[in-house]
Amino acid sequence: MMRAMKLFEVLLRKCVRLVLLLIGVSLLSFMLVKSSPIDPVRAYIGADMMTVSPEQLERISSYWGLDRNPLEQFVHWMKAVFHGDLGTSMIYRTPVADLIAERLGATLLLTGGAWILSGILGFMLGVFSGLNTGTFVDKGIRLYCYVLASSPGFWVGLLFLMFFAVHLGWFPVGLGTPAGLLAGEVTWMDRLHHVILPIATLSILGVANVALHTREKVIEIYQQPFIQFAKGKGMKGLRLFRLHGFRSVLLPAVSMHFASFGEIFGGAIVAEQVFSYPGMGKALVEAGLGGDVPLLLGMVLASALFVFVGNLLADVLYIAVDPRLRKGAI
Repeated sequence: MMRAMKLFEVLLRKCVRLVLLLIGVSLLSFMLVKSSPIDPVRAYIGADMMTVSPEQLERISSYWGLDRNPLEQFVHWMKAVFHGDLGTSMIYRTPVADLIAERLGATLLLTGGAWILSGILGFMLGVFSGLNTGTFVDKGIRLYCYVLASSPGFWVGLLFLMFFAVHLGWFPVGLGTPAGLLAGEVTWMDRLHHVILPIATLSILGVANVALHTREKVIEIYQQPFIQFAKGKGMKGLRLFRLHGFRSVLLPAVSMHFASFGEIFGGAIVAEQVFSYPGMGKALVEAGLGGDVPLLLGMVLASALFVFVGNLLADVLYIAVDPRLRKGAI
């Protein structure tokens, strides 16, 4: 009973933090978009601005609720959100909730694939580098990681695009599905073919931090007395690491990689722009440039919730991997 009460308290604190986070992020985003020089009405009308009369401008502004003062607009939007209504996008003329549901699957495929691939490759490279400290292999892996860590994501994406898509023609230049096909005609292989280059871009950039962090942990753990004792018994190589080092290195790697969940999501915004991939990041940029307040705030809420859930999963998985933390957690 006591353990259940403590678990309930932990979950309640997490929920309170989530609500406060969403309110704070929404307020900050609303203030930023309102201080932007972009006029939502002019962006909504576009090239027909010269043919629209002042009376029509007022009606359009009143229709979207832009004639109210900023405080009233934000309070009205918050009330609608608490009733489950995220509003209607000014750019796409569709409910924001439907647009988020449509784009979420594409973003999950991109970020999830890149996150898993970068974690596996980063961990393997870090272990291999740490087990061969000071060798040519170690220096090569570190150089590779330093170069990647200092490379802009859009530059790497453009290189991949020019070489693999334009020069070799192995992958499509952009989009998330083949052009000209109806939604029902698109297969999972078509989606996978279009997302390979964006995933490769994100995963290669995400490898560096995990690999360097894992390398340092391997070196640190291999200086511990229990490793030296195992070496004295004749144990070495991968068998030594598997029996005595793997679990100790895995815990920090898991923590490090889950902490980078937000960075992967942020990098996805750049990758989606470079490859014209129809995910949440691309819609978020379009909403900011077009002054689409409902879509921008809806995407910000979904993004904050996305990252928060990732960090929450990190806490749960870390406790599951390390039994010593379970008692303190609950």
